[in-house]
Amino acid sequence: MWELTKSFRFDAAHTLKRSIDTASSKRVHGHSYRAEVTLRGEPDPETGMVIDFGLLERTLAEARGALDHHMLDDVPGLGPATMENLAAWIWRRLAPVTKGLVKVAVFRDSQDESVTYRGP
Repeated sequence: MWELTKSFRFDAAHTLKRSIDTASSKRVHGHSYRAEVTLRGEPDPETGMVIDFGLLERTLAEARGALDHHMLDDVPGLGPATMENLAAWIWRRLAPVTKGLVKVAVFRDSQDESVTYRGP
């Protein structure tokens, strides 16, 4: 069994209602994010690949395009723009078209924070 991971980056703005640091979170602010998508499977005997990285890149580009340089508060189906919701949203976007999806992780490297979602 093989696992492969592909990352993509995006920058986005949002607001957030929270119980601490409320003033700065309520204002529009932005972050740089990195998402990692992990697939598991056996290589195809003909191609030798679990998935063609070019095909995976195209699929990820669609998700990235819906997030990069957008106001996350306005992304349909996201809900409050938390890292948890971002990971679940990316999963829901990729799962129907990405065989073997096992994990989506979202990172804010500048804050040394990450969230991992392993699906429903």
